[in-house]
Amino acid sequence: TGLALYATGFTVVGFVLTTVYLGIRMWLTGYGPFANQHEFAVSFVWGILLAYLIAEWRFRIRALALVVLPIVAALMLYAMAQDTSVQPLIPALQNNLLLTLHVGFAILAYGAAAVSCGAAVLYLVHPRLAGRFRQFPEQDVFDDLGYKAAAVTFPLLTIMIALGALWADTAWGRFWGWDPKETAALVTWLIYGAYLHARVTRGWQGSRSAWLLLLGFAAVLFAYFGNHFFGGLHSYG
Repeated sequence: TGLALYATGFTVVGFVLTTVYLGIRMWLTGYGPFANQHEFAVSFVWGILLAYLIAEWRFRIRALALVVLPIVAALMLYAMAQDTSVQPLIPALQNNLLLTLHVGFAILAYGAAAVSCGAAVLYLVHPRLAGRFRQFPEQDVFDDLGYKAAAVTFPLLTIMIALGALWADTAWGRFWGWDPKETAALVTWLIYGAYLHARVTRGWQGSRSAWLLLLGFAAVLFAYFGNHFFGGLHSYG
């Protein structure tokens, strides 16, 4: 338990340092962390760490760190490989309120999605891990946690898309234009909606629901990294 407490402490320190870094960039630039891939990747890390720490505090499941923290490390390495310079906003991004809210809800949604993904992975590999770790949580605990995290993810994605539509109308004169990132966000929203529908109305639990959560997080990553492949109006940074 002592080692686990140290691990939690280091995670808290990482979250605080990430918060300070984003705060400094916002103070220097005068806008939220949404101007380029570096800033949003660090914000993605912040959202995942926040969601993980809330889940650990609420449910006392430190095993989530086995999956969630490697995702954090990979995203931070990706962020450090991007251009870290401070640059002025392009004209389409010069609406601080709407865009900050849109990106803020995206960060929170993606963080909750990472937690649901971690729970799904641990559910699927539980038979192999349970015998190797003392006091490892029961398999159903991960199934329930994945559902609760997805139940948070879905409304956050809904708000994100609605705010994005309002911002798009302000910046580009239309609410929806089937831009690649808009389409990817819609697909992601539909996957999490399908998961919740199947869970609530058809009683989907266990492996089937875990695989749907993995598909949902894959869609989140596709929506985020799609900038590099499909261009469109969201291809800045």
